[in-house]
Amino acid sequence: MKLNINNETGKLKSVVLGLPDSMGAPHSLEDSFDAKSYHSIQNNIYPQEKDITFEMTEFEKILKKHDVEVYRPSLIKDYNQVFARDVAFVIEDKMIISNIIQDRYDEQDAYRKIFARVGWKNIINLPESAHIEGGDVISWNNFIFIGTCFSEDYRNFKTARTNEYAIEILKEYFPKKRIIDLELKKNDTDPFQGILHLDCTFNPIGKDKCIIYKDGFVSEDDYKLVVQIFGESNCFHVTKQEMFEMNPNIFSISPEIVVSDSSFTRLNKHLRENWGMTVEEIPYREISKMGGLLRCSTLPLVRE
Repeated sequence: MKLNINNETGKLKSVVLGLPDSMGAPHSLEDSFDAKSYHSIQNNIYPQEKDITFEMTEFEKILKKHDVEVYRPSLIKDYNQVFARDVAFVIEDKMIISNIIQDRYDEQDAYRKIFARVGWKNIINLPESAHIEGGDVISWNNFIFIGTCFSEDYRNFKTARTNEYAIEILKEYFPKKRIIDLELKKNDTDPFQGILHLDCTFNPIGKDKCIIYKDGFVSEDDYKLVVQIFGESNCFHVTKQEMFEMNPNIFSISPEIVVSDSSFTRLNKHLRENWGMTVEEIPYREISKMGGLLRCSTLPLVRE
């Protein structure tokens, strides 16, 4: 397999979609991985496996409708494998294996068949102390945007998934790219106050546009930089409630076609009426209760 990912929106040819099967029992509050899951467990609304299966099946149907080749990881019994984006990510023709949190480490075993298709010469394994997850990495032509946490309390946050060391290593592997680190607000228990991954607060779409949540960034200067790069008129600004519902985390099949949650009324209307995009709407409310949405569920391998 010849990998090719240079941005978030080139016409998608092949992708890994996570698995909804054999989820196992929900974690306890203390063992939850992120603030949204914490909120769901606390309020007794954590999703059931049958509902997650239905939503991911609808997503797979849309991908195949647009002639996308869909790969799935191998099944691990009683294990949450929905969010493929965190396991690995692709930049240009290289696959970077994420150093994900220890609680999810076994998940990478389910991708060995996919890794074998890629070929080991095109796979980058990072040092153990270089922490990074695919949800924090957004490749956009000459730019790579990376969400991170520079706080001295980094190790105390379960939601701090990408550190400075990993960013420095990526700079060495991709010296021609302009890598921009964006510090995100972190909170392990309140999903209104913290951002798990960069794609929960910022996501490019189309050829020159993006969805963005201003208050997800520690520094307003970081937010202003992103807006400057894309242009104010090309930015769709989401509210705190829309961030909580995960509006930024939609998925692009091409510059003209996106897959979005059917409940994102304001966003979907804007994409159609103001930006002329085709919006494939599917239900994804239950999966959102686990801290991720459509982009999080995918690992794109090849785009035109």
